[in-house]
Amino acid sequence: MDKRNVLSSPRLLELKQKKRKIFIRKLIIFGVLFFIVLIGLSLATRISRLNINEIEVVGNKVIDTEKIQEVARGEMSGYYAWLFPKTNLFLYPKTKIKNKLSDAHKRLTDIDVSVSRQKMIVSVSERSPEYTWCGEVPPVEEKEEECFFLDKEGYIFDEAPYFSGEVYFKFYGIIESKSDKKIEEVSGGALSPTGQYVALGYFEKLIALKNVLKEIDLSPIVIYIEEGENLKIFLSRDQVLTNGPYVTIKKNSDFQKMAENLKAAIETDPLKSKFKNEYSKLEYIDLRFGNKVYYKFK
Repeated sequence: MDKRNVLSSPRLLELKQKKRKIFIRKLIIFGVLFFIVLIGLSLATRISRLNINEIEVVGNKVIDTEKIQEVARGEMSGYYAWLFPKTNLFLYPKTKIKNKLSDAHKRLTDIDVSVSRQKMIVSVSERSPEYTWCGEVPPVEEKEEECFFLDKEGYIFDEAPYFSGEVYFKFYGIIESKSDKKIEEVSGGALSPTGQYVALGYFEKLIALKNVLKEIDLSPIVIYIEEGENLKIFLSRDQVLTNGPYVTIKKNSDFQKMAENLKAAIETDPLKSKFKNEYSKLEYIDLRFGNKVYYKFK
């Protein structure tokens, strides 16, 4: 008998159709059951006692509590797949809330989000202003500047009010980011430097050098990070800032060794006598050439 005739016999075709109908019936039943379970879960996740109805903020001092709550509420509004509420105690978007708060308020750090019963607790710390960054280039004359606060790591996190005098140590020069994020646009099309870093990778060493200069009575008041490999540490405001006096160094130097060399030079003649009698005439100190200390007085 022809094999093809056997496979296409009425009896076999009837069996195939029956199997297909059974499969389709099972598929429909499974779909209906899945839909019922899905709706049941959706309704269960909406039970009041399983949803967050209060947001408490702790640790903030400068950032308004309402602003932090607003970010959290915004991330919890709506549903997942139109079925499951984002306010559910087991489904709330913890990571998104933390990331959004970090992006929206650069002053915040150590952000933690947790729930207790039906309450969300947002615990934060705020960065402390240690220094200011006031632009890419120091001004050629005294004027009111737009400055931004830096924390102890050189992170720019907020705009600073205007201060007269030397309230905060100032930085000028190029800034960088740890990520690929570009400087954010703020109102009016202006660019905000918040979220960027000053002296990325060597800020703490630079601060240590500044402190050593202060210990040997050089009174540093501004650091200017130039394009390229050099930077300048200005020592006085007796005249226009960009006219000096200043200490110039290379960014990739051994700052500790450099400070030791400078300290030894200042404690030894002829530089010791120069500093004692003619400090007001100092123009610059150049530490860019190994163990040598070059300087110039008027």
